[in-house]
Amino acid sequence: MSKVLVTGVSVIDFIFKLEQMPQEPEKFRAEEAVISGGGVAANAAVAISKLGGEATLVSRIGKDDIGCMIKKQLIKEGVRTENIEEYRNCRSSFSSVYIDSQGERQIVNFRDRTLPDDASWIRNIEEHKAYLVDTRWNAGAIETLKIAKNFKRPGVLDAEDTVTAEALKLASHAAFSFHGLRHFTKQTDVKKALSQVTKFTEAWVCVTDGERGVYILNNNELKNIPALQVEVEETLGAGDVWHGAFALSLAEGEKELEAVKFANSVASLKCKKFGGRDSFPNRQQVQEFIREHQ
Repeated sequence: MSKVLVTGVSVIDFIFKLEQMPQEPEKFRAEEAVISGGGVAANAAVAISKLGGEATLVSRIGKDDIGCMIKKQLIKEGVRTENIEEYRNCRSSFSSVYIDSQGERQIVNFRDRTLPDDASWIRNIEEHKAYLVDTRWNAGAIETLKIAKNFKRPGVLDAEDTVTAEALKLASHAAFSFHGLRHFTKQTDVKKALSQVTKFTEAWVCVTDGERGVYILNNNELKNIPALQVEVEETLGAGDVWHGAFALSLAEGEKELEAVKFANSVASLKCKKFGGRDSFPNRQQVQEFIREHQ
């Protein structure tokens, strides 16, 4: 079982399925609803656990009722939680999420800005096969990527719109979202944007673009690794699942292109089902899905 350490945010999501996104200040009735654990790093850790890896989550929460819910759900999903720090007089993060009939999502999130930023305690955690960080807690991301670099292990940066140049330089792999890439480079052209990123880092770089799959630069040529097309029920957490699957595949010794193909399959399969983390597939389901599409 490959061990992956994931650092970043963990939340509780209150998810409501609607025919369409609300446009007016009125009352609306949901067709379906679920309360689910969420958060970029926490979702990635759960995805890793469901896919057969051993996931350790490094995160910060408040010592409150929401925090209890967060830890309880993570433990249920098999994620190691001994490195989640709980802080008195701080509040845990939670989100209101709307999912429309096309599977697209709209999120309103609360995060307590008073959570302590210190991440020096991460240095004491045992070695893992791979490391994955989000950009919601930059100090935690920096410390984790330094550890990955020290152990000569893959250090994967889930590069969203708050990515820093320091984190990018430390990462061995940087997987941008399309929005994150555009925000960081101020470029709308994918090839130009990826080329610009390579000036900041020696990391292997790609960008995920939803149903269009993943783009990389190969000998200065833009290459697309397509996603498997599915009937979408929910896109919430698909990017988090992708990054978790990608990091796990690297931890298992796969090369980048194979890791991307695997992550694409996992994320596509996840989108076929509504229900927050209940939609995250296990390894057997992914293997069957891949065989069906060969």
